[in-house]
Amino acid sequence: MSVKMSTSSPEAVKKLLENMQADLRSLSMECKKKFPPVKEAAESGIVKIKTIAARNTDILAALKENSSEVVQPFLMGCGTKEPKITQLCLAAIQRLMSHEVVSEAAAGNIINMLWQLMENGLEELKLLQTVLVLLTTNTIVHDEVLSKVRHADGNQTEPSHTQRLVIKAFCTYKCAVLQDLCQLVNADAPYWLVGMTEMTRTFGLELLESVLNDFPEVFLQHQEFSFLLKERVCPLVIKLFSPNIKFRQGSSSSASSPAPVEKPYFPICMRLLRVVSVLIKHFYSLLVTECEIFLSLLVKFLDGEKPQWLRAVAVESVHRLCVQPHLLQSFCQSYDMKQHSTKVFRDIVNALGSFIQSLFILPSAGNASSTSTPAGHTHTHTCAHTHTCAHTVCLTLVARWSYRGVFLLSLEMLDKVEPPSIPEGYAMSVAFSALLDLVRGITSMIERGLNKQEQEAAMREEAEPVSPPQSDMAHEVWEEMVNACWCGLLAALSLLLDASTDETATESILKAELSVASLCGRLSLVTPRDAFITAICKASLPPHYALTVLSNAANLSNKGTRAVHSFEGPKSLSASPKVQLLCWINNIDCSFLIDLHFDEPRSFRLCISHLVWILGLKPAVGGVLKPGRAVEGPSTVLTTAVMTDLPVISNILSRLFESSQYLDDVSLHHLINALCSLSMEAMEMAYGSNKEPSLFAVAKLLETGLVNMDRIEILWRPLTAHLLEVCQHPNARMREWGAEAITSLIKAGLSFKHEPPLSQNQVEIQSDDLKSVLVQSLSLVIDWTRLQLLLLNPLKELSNVLHTDIRQKQLECVLQILQNQGDSLGPGWPLVLGVIGAIRNDQGESLIRTAFQCLQLVVTDFLPTMPCMCLQIVVDVAGSFGLQNQELNISLTSIGLLWNISDYFFQRGEAITEELEREEAVLLKQAQDKGEPLNRPFHPAPPFDCLWLCLYAKLGELCVDPRPAVRKSAGQTMFSTIAAHGTLLQPPTWNIVVWKVLFHLLDCVRKSSTTADKEKIESGGGNILIHHSRDTAEKQWAETWVLTLAGVARIFNTRRYLLQQLGDFFKAWEVLLDHIQSAALSKNNEVSLAALKSFQEILQLVTPMKDTDKLDVLAAMDVPPVLMESLQGSGPGRPLVRSDSLAERLVQRYGAQPSLPPPGEELDDSALWWSAWNTWYRIGTECTRPPSGGKDKLVFVPSQPFLTALIQIFPALYQHIAGGFSMEDLKKLGVILHGAVSVPISSDSSPFILPSYTEAVLTSLQEAVLTALDVLQKAICVGSENLQVMYPAIFEQLLLFVEFSCKPPQYGKMETKLVANAKYNQAEWVALNYVPFAERSLEVLVDLYHKTAGHKAVINEKVLQNIIKTLKIPLGLKYACPAESTWKLAVSSLLKVLSIGLPVARQQASSGKFDTMWPELANAFEDFLFTKSTPPDNRSIQEFQRNEAIDVEVVQLISTEILPFANFIPKEFVGRIMSMLNKGSIHSQSSSFTEAEMDIRMREEFSKVCFETLLQFSFSNKVSTPQEGYISRMALSVLLQRAQDVLRRYVNDERLSGRCPLPRQQVTEIIFVLKAISTLMDSLKKTQPENVDGNVWAQVIALYPTLVECITCSSPEVSSALKDALGPFKDFMQPPVSKVQNGES
Repeated sequence: MSVKMSTSSPEAVKKLLENMQADLRSLSMECKKKFPPVKEAAESGIVKIKTIAARNTDILAALKENSSEVVQPFLMGCGTKEPKITQLCLAAIQRLMSHEVVSEAAAGNIINMLWQLMENGLEELKLLQTVLVLLTTNTIVHDEVLSKVRHADGNQTEPSHTQRLVIKAFCTYKCAVLQDLCQLVNADAPYWLVGMTEMTRTFGLELLESVLNDFPEVFLQHQEFSFLLKERVCPLVIKLFSPNIKFRQGSSSSASSPAPVEKPYFPICMRLLRVVSVLIKHFYSLLVTECEIFLSLLVKFLDGEKPQWLRAVAVESVHRLCVQPHLLQSFCQSYDMKQHSTKVFRDIVNALGSFIQSLFILPSAGNASSTSTPAGHTHTHTCAHTHTCAHTVCLTLVARWSYRGVFLLSLEMLDKVEPPSIPEGYAMSVAFSALLDLVRGITSMIERGLNKQEQEAAMREEAEPVSPPQSDMAHEVWEEMVNACWCGLLAALSLLLDASTDETATESILKAELSVASLCGRLSLVTPRDAFITAICKASLPPHYALTVLSNAANLSNKGTRAVHSFEGPKSLSASPKVQLLCWINNIDCSFLIDLHFDEPRSFRLCISHLVWILGLKPAVGGVLKPGRAVEGPSTVLTTAVMTDLPVISNILSRLFESSQYLDDVSLHHLINALCSLSMEAMEMAYGSNKEPSLFAVAKLLETGLVNMDRIEILWRPLTAHLLEVCQHPNARMREWGAEAITSLIKAGLSFKHEPPLSQNQVEIQSDDLKSVLVQSLSLVIDWTRLQLLLLNPLKELSNVLHTDIRQKQLECVLQILQNQGDSLGPGWPLVLGVIGAIRNDQGESLIRTAFQCLQLVVTDFLPTMPCMCLQIVVDVAGSFGLQNQELNISLTSIGLLWNISDYFFQRGEAITEELEREEAVLLKQAQDKGEPLNRPFHPAPPFDCLWLCLYAKLGELCVDPRPAVRKSAGQTMFSTIAAHGTLLQPPTWNIVVWKVLFHLLDCVRKSSTTADKEKIESGGGNILIHHSRDTAEKQWAETWVLTLAGVARIFNTRRYLLQQLGDFFKAWEVLLDHIQSAALSKNNEVSLAALKSFQEILQLVTPMKDTDKLDVLAAMDVPPVLMESLQGSGPGRPLVRSDSLAERLVQRYGAQPSLPPPGEELDDSALWWSAWNTWYRIGTECTRPPSGGKDKLVFVPSQPFLTALIQIFPALYQHIAGGFSMEDLKKLGVILHGAVSVPISSDSSPFILPSYTEAVLTSLQEAVLTALDVLQKAICVGSENLQVMYPAIFEQLLLFVEFSCKPPQYGKMETKLVANAKYNQAEWVALNYVPFAERSLEVLVDLYHKTAGHKAVINEKVLQNIIKTLKIPLGLKYACPAESTWKLAVSSLLKVLSIGLPVARQQASSGKFDTMWPELANAFEDFLFTKSTPPDNRSIQEFQRNEAIDVEVVQLISTEILPFANFIPKEFVGRIMSMLNKGSIHSQSSSFTEAEMDIRMREEFSKVCFETLLQFSFSNKVSTPQEGYISRMALSVLLQRAQDVLRRYVNDERLSGRCPLPRQQVTEIIFVLKAISTLMDSLKKTQPENVDGNVWAQVIALYPTLVECITCSSPEVSSALKDALGPFKDFMQPPVSKVQNGES
């Protein structure tokens, strides 16, 4: 209709008219000369056309009516038989016929003209074209006219035109034409085509094919045509096939054969196969039996004995069938599935395989068509199954083939009579294409059917969830098809794959194999599936390598054991690496589809892992395999072509495992298990091997996990469990990637957006119902917690791995988790902190440093975000870093972190307390439900206090670390923390702090210090020198002991207001004092001195005051005002609980009643202080006890600073115990003071302690001793009468110290030297210079005696006598004293004491309490005035005069304080005094004196004073007893007699000497005597006459004559003295008149 519309449009009509006129004009021009009639006819035609066009509206109808006239010029032109004119005319006629403007009469004329041209053999092509147009454009040709259409001969050039004519005839006369065609082909006469006597068989077959191909519906719809098809066409075809069936290539007819075999004729055979193809394609349903025959014949034609051209034509026919999968399905249903029928479908596939195999067989040597292609390798192909078609063929193969495309040549060569020469490889290409089309068609058809079934099943399930499964016949057919063809397909495809050198062909083969394998998987056909996979894997590996690996895999899988494969063997990747690489690429590219349908692809996964290893692919980030560096060694050769495609393989591998996200859960589990199994095999192989392990499985486990994060719970446990095993592998590379995989998965899992989300702050609940909100929240929190713990648990498990590199990966992962997801960890914090804290000392510095970076990040950034229950874990982890010994700086920094943590506790105490109490309530409830006690450290302390206690306990552990720097830092931090934040603790908690933290620490430190090594440490590591004060472990521990003890003491001092309210404070006090005592008695000077300082500190304590005064104390302790408010109030803060409520709480907590005073009473401190006194006494006793060892034994002598500190403690201590201080205590004190000042010092330290010998200053110790006594005496002075009985003891102590001036104390049996004689570089002991100390003690004694001389106790205890007795020692030594100042101070002190004590003694004369004092005093005077020591020779005259003045002072004291009171003094004492005065009055002379010094050295002034005193008290006093008068008279008689003798001797010597002067000594003596006489005379003048004995007067008068005789002396000095002596005699020239008084003369 559309054609007609296009030819009848006005434009088409107009164009037709123009073309016709143009054709007629051309005809007129061509025939103008030769054919004038034609020219005239043409011109008439032009006129006719114009007339028709002008007169008619329907031009085409008018033209058709007049067509005979219009066509006539053209018919006449054809009659000229001129080629050019004929062509022009035929073209014009064709144009007219195409517009259907030719009438039936005109058509007859045209046919007649064409017949004539045909008979003349002119313009055959144009003629046929014209006939075709005539027949196809209208129906005006029929009957006899139509029968004229036939072939001129069998060699026409365009049979297609004839076919169209026949088809046109068939459309009109179907049955007759078909029957005549069969008759003509079979060389019989036609029934309907009358006049057609013959037709070539080839042409007839072509016509038959056209009819069958163009009108299949006629045969299918009409029974008569179906009958013709079965009865006429099929037998004809079978008959014509006969020569092809019987003929054998290369067979010759023998003489015995009855007839020669007819040779196949190519044109007929080729056309027969075309007809068969059409029959099978369109009429299979009508011709089931006949098609079985045809298909069997096709299979036979592929036999190797048939001619090559026949085989090529047959394979082309088979190819036509292979592209029709539904037809193949029909074959299977009709034949293969019938019990006794021929397995046509299987035979076709097997025949194709055999055909391909035969093409690889090298032709025999005698065959002319053989090629010189070299033989390739021998290939053995075995189907790994027990199918009936399974067989092993050993063939010699052509080495390679290449696919050049499919051009179906033979079946289209309709113009060829002789069989064509088949191009090399053509048959192979056709067969190859047939195989691929067959696979493609079958797989597409079956998969479409399967998908449709799945959709229908899903729809049925939605409609009827419990509907029973429906059996499907189609599924059985599909399975039968696969079972029938897979063996042949596998054999043929494997053979082609092995020999292929063409990339495109290789890729197609692999896709075909994988398609079949996938289809088998979907159909659950295990055997064919595994066979195809094995074949693919084999092709992917090098030949011999593949056989080893896959055979091992098959054998071991059959046995159920795990294979351990060797990677030895491949000499080259492949003879054709590019082809094998394509095998590999396609292997993994489609393996996802395979994985959909089988559980453990053993050969597949083995193949991939081996290829990854061969190709040198190394895992990269995320498990992606990347090309690594070239494999070392000659074992593997990777060509450049292969290397360039490695990135492609990497990408394909990634896509493969990324596609696992589309697997269902069961399949995903199978995949994970398969990879784990493969990894286990790689692990076993890597044991004890130095080669690079196979990391494929680990990398792909990682990649699979990463793409399946949305269902992580399904795969997480098996995945991570295996990776944890990998992490423990001894091969470093293997475990490195195990750790990389597991850490990457954990990081990805935490960062993945799960549903519900991992982070609490991402949860949004939309509900108005509170209960619903709570339920949803709880559910989400539980899910959130469970999932996060699931993800983080493998990270914690890595801590059990001993390999350092794994731990490093683990910690790097933790660091990244903290940086990226730290804010959302929530319940995962304990696991993360456990990982950070799982450090050991055997791990390297790098590992510990990384872990510590994590901890620092946690402390600085995440403390507020983590649950408070984790804070204790943070403390433990920080402590563990402090305890590690690999990196000192980290230990020190971790202690700083603990300080930061404590600050955080302090700042957020209220919030932490609330959260911890909530958690405590939950835990307590759970424990009660289980009937178990709550297991928590330091329970039952409050949870917040427990947090602090954990912190203090951890710091306590660090305080006993082996490293000094750590101990020091930890100690400072702990005590600073307690001082700064201790107020946050509940009062009962302090009990735990004291006993379980502080005292426990002291015990540990003391134990370590006492057992520390004394061996010298040369250096502190590296080039660091150690100071001599820290060069042993003992000295280093000493520093720790010092720090710890000082810290505990400070706490007791600052927190006593709180501690003393606890029930066992006294016990704690005793323990603290015990520690102080043990430290003070330590042999280490640093420790002992620090112990005393701590002792001093705790003695600064004050009694706890009332509540109203507590705030002042808190302010003094620098407690923040906020805390003071909380302490003061009773709200949410922590009040200072009174003793009564505290007692109640302690009873509730500990079940024991503490010993607390009744409410309202102040705590009594006396027990504390007396305990302290006892400790002080024990320390003093032990440290001042002299050593008992011999000279050679090393002894410990306490240092001066220690002793000084010890003594300095007493004044502070005494303030607290003064009320109960007894005489016994005073004696104890005296022993300690005496022992302390007796201790010598080491010669090497003496320069720093002792002053120079000439300096009269005290040491600090001596000052402290005197200060102690001073405090004591001042306390006694203002104290009660009971205290004043201690005065004598103090005097006794002072007198002991005074004795040190002359008799230094001895420290045991130690030998000491004076400081001036000591050598500082020797280990000698130096005695102190006790002179300044003794003199200061003497001064103190004099002052004290001045205050207490009249005290009863002083009198009763004969203190004055003891003083005199002690002072007698330096007075007796005088010049022999160590220091001159000593005897001078002793004299002055004696004079002061006597001036005070003698009056007291006189008052107590009758009591007899001083009777024993007077002899001591006499001895003292005598020893001093008439000392046995001689003054040094270097004394100056001035010094001598000053010393004489001191003697004079003593005599003056006697004259003023003693002799005037002789009545109250024992006579023996007075007698001794008079004797001393008498002795002193006589000049003594030393032979060593020079004459100039003699007057001075003879103590003239002293003698004079003695004489005067003697005379004064001999005459002026009334003699109380005869004995006293006798003593006086006796003294004067001796004096006068001696004077008489000296004078007489001098007179005699003067006379005898003449003019020579007497010796100076004698002159001096006479002068002295003369002066004594003058003195006597003066004394007698002053004395009462009645007091002078008569004998004395007689002796004095007897001197006068002798004096007169001396006037002749020549010495002016003597003359002067003589004058002074004679002068007083004038007053005694007349005897005085005696007077009587009181009856006595």
